[in-house]
Amino acid sequence: MIIVQQSADLLKRFIAKTDLNEFAQAMVMRIVLAFVLHRGRMSCSSAAGVIASQSVHRCQVTRFLRRPRWQKNDFNATLRQALLQMETGKGKFIFLIDATLFSQAGKKTENTFSTGNRKRRPKKGRRYNNKKVRRKNVHSFTFGLLITPSGYRIPFQIPHYTKEYCKKKGLTHLTTAEAAAKMIRDLPLDEEAEVLVLGDTAYDAKSVREACDERGYTWIFPANPERVYEGPTGQRPKLRSRLKDWTGLSLKRIRLRASTGKYAGYRRISRWRVGPKQKPREYFAYQEKREVRSVGRVQLVFSTMKSELKKATPDDVKILMTNATDMSVSEVIEAYSVRWQIELFFKELKSTLGVGQYQFEKFAAVEAWMNCAITTVLFLEQLRAKRLQDRRLSEERHRWWQSQRLHGLCEAFHQECTGNELKYLSDRLKTSGGIKKMQRLLMQALPQEFRVAV
Repeated sequence: MIIVQQSADLLKRFIAKTDLNEFAQAMVMRIVLAFVLHRGRMSCSSAAGVIASQSVHRCQVTRFLRRPRWQKNDFNATLRQALLQMETGKGKFIFLIDATLFSQAGKKTENTFSTGNRKRRPKKGRRYNNKKVRRKNVHSFTFGLLITPSGYRIPFQIPHYTKEYCKKKGLTHLTTAEAAAKMIRDLPLDEEAEVLVLGDTAYDAKSVREACDERGYTWIFPANPERVYEGPTGQRPKLRSRLKDWTGLSLKRIRLRASTGKYAGYRRISRWRVGPKQKPREYFAYQEKREVRSVGRVQLVFSTMKSELKKATPDDVKILMTNATDMSVSEVIEAYSVRWQIELFFKELKSTLGVGQYQFEKFAAVEAWMNCAITTVLFLEQLRAKRLQDRRLSEERHRWWQSQRLHGLCEAFHQECTGNELKYLSDRLKTSGGIKKMQRLLMQALPQEFRVAV
């Protein structure tokens, strides 16, 4: 919580870049501040009281989020473009795609679906338990995380609409792969930009590969092991057939250390994981270039981290498939290891910002909530980018900003707001008029019924 809005002028100027009206900017600023400064459970109540001298009722925040008219246009597009304009490095962009779920227990919550969680079989101790448990459904969002050559992280997201919700609202239903393909086609990058797209097995889909081909992007996905090589009907062996005689293949031994290599700058590694004492990861890999049915000519990399190769089962081996046939086997493995950054991003969204702690009946409010969370990430990334471009910073401070993720960035902005607030209070307390103004501001932080009548 902060006392006065002036303490967060940096955030106010950032949101002013959007085409939102003045009221919408103030409400988005309130929600973003709540994400950054909250302690405990994140909710509309914390957003309503995050500015002590300008607190509002929590229902006002909820009603604002449910209004669809203020978010007809993607107001985050302008903020993403502003962050991309700060990119000065030359190199490869990495675009990570994946989906994440948020559990919801409300019976009337819109656009939820079940992931297949079923009632457990009764056993001793719970067979005669009459307590009814509401089985949770989920909301799903397909995310894309663009990592620039300088290490800036720019998030994108498309909500998943169920078929029932699409029919009710007149929307177009997209699978998670189709949503990822749409994000790839809409990436705000120049045509000559070099982009590497990474995803898990769910995105080894024709729609995603076609989108990459249209933009001229390189992709690496784990292949479905049930895929087959090209060949005559009845003579198409599966990709996993290579694993029948795993030890008989010409395997390469690859040692990779996260803090070094071509893709180290994309990982944002903590200073405690940097150094020669960190144990490298060791892979055993086999590489081949073949025609795969319904895909075309690709490079296949079979890799495992299991040291006892004779005991390696097909489940221990990951089959990576890429359209970059000229990429070395070590680079394919090292590049794909960057995909884990989107999993860490999901953890930061849910743990640091508390994005999944909402309780809304209308899905329009959920979408607005998620867009405000994206605004929060973009603001913190711009704060980090500006500090890294500040030449007055010492080398030690530069290294500190270089490795910070969302938690450290939230703490840094909180400390900055605290310093600004102390200066504001110091200036006001020098005069009697300033003291009276501060008394009025602090009085406004109290509910109406507890204010002393003057």
